[in-house]
Amino acid sequence: MKSGAVWLASAQPEEIDAFLGSLSENALMALPWVFEFWALPHQLPPETAWKTWVIMGGRGAGKTRAGAEWVRAQVEGATPSAPGRARRVALVAETLEQGREVMVKGESGILACSPPDRRPRWISTRNLLEWENGATAQVFSAHDPERLRGPQFDAAWADELAKWPKAGAAWDQLQFALRLGENPQQVVTTTPRNVEALKAILQNPSTVITRAPTEANRAYLAQSFLAEVEARYGGTLLGRQELAGELVEDLEGALWTPMMVARARGAAAVSPARVVVAVDPPVTATKQSDECGIVVVGADTRGPVGEWRAVVLADRSVRGASPDGWARAALAAMAEFGAERMVVEVNQGGDLVTQVVRQVDPMVSLREVRAMRGKWLRAEPVAALYEQGRVAHGPDLAGLEAQMLQMTRTGWQGRGSPDRLDALVWALTELMILPAGRTGRPGVRTI
Repeated sequence: MKSGAVWLASAQPEEIDAFLGSLSENALMALPWVFEFWALPHQLPPETAWKTWVIMGGRGAGKTRAGAEWVRAQVEGATPSAPGRARRVALVAETLEQGREVMVKGESGILACSPPDRRPRWISTRNLLEWENGATAQVFSAHDPERLRGPQFDAAWADELAKWPKAGAAWDQLQFALRLGENPQQVVTTTPRNVEALKAILQNPSTVITRAPTEANRAYLAQSFLAEVEARYGGTLLGRQELAGELVEDLEGALWTPMMVARARGAAAVSPARVVVAVDPPVTATKQSDECGIVVVGADTRGPVGEWRAVVLADRSVRGASPDGWARAALAAMAEFGAERMVVEVNQGGDLVTQVVRQVDPMVSLREVRAMRGKWLRAEPVAALYEQGRVAHGPDLAGLEAQMLQMTRTGWQGRGSPDRLDALVWALTELMILPAGRTGRPGVRTI
């Protein structure tokens, strides 16, 4: 069944004129707010019985709008003051800020979706929406599951559950609180990740699922965005997750699992005593070439070797940059994080790689490294550091983390070259694996 928006896009002008002409003035004014007319199929609740509806889709697939409209449908009555099906709604996001800025005030949030006569009042001091008919919706942070003890609800909307830091605990507390009314229901809107809490929800017999790729909502997305992300991530594991909305589980023989990466994201802060910037240069410098991997890593190397811990501070990788361009990007990362050394792979370009960097900064402290073993053999001891919980991750490392998940004991499973991952391996090898040893000619480490 086509939505009204799809029909309008394909209808002839005379058909559109006839349809709009058949509407009363009130119906015409109300049409922009009738979500059932504009919604895509994956944005409408399934007609079967359910306790939990999971809307699982790619970035920009319209999940937030679907969640906001479902809340509207629960709390609104026939008139602004008439009661709806639900009176107490929980809005659970990763943080209070995200709940406020995405679920409540965002472009697809509840306030933006509500017609003027039904728009609720936002009470910032209580993180609460209040409708004229007395219904309320309160924002909670998944960082603080205990706040869900005590309150009770007859409906709930959980946004981006797959990236909640305490997903299992927060979800459990929400289930205990969802106890009002004859049929309390909840909606989960999320881009999938391989986390246990989400997988358990999906396996529950009372759960129904709708799925949609980013492409499904292309009419409301910038075409340049779609072209760029498809060119960059199409056919990769990250693309399957973030664009196709697929739940990607562990690859067989993977050196890093989603659980290991998640643990690194949530690891305690590290105060590094040493910081390096590692660079894996590309062979060519075009938009179609591999990236230049530039990764910043710090390590606390005080105390016994077995207690050393590292933190991945930033990923400054660039694509299509000239040799001068990537050299300047790497030197800028050194200056930004106060790095003591640049570690550069010289398999491609040899001494010319070093010359490129020294032309920009002749005084830079630089270590040349040369790969003598396969990628997975070099990566294996670094993956062991993650297994031991000795590496923490800073923010904005999605591209690097996606490459980590595609490295297996039979080799690289992704598209192109894992330049970000190679840079990570060189950095952690420099800081944690071979902190005092050298092989090969002076100044060059061969691994």
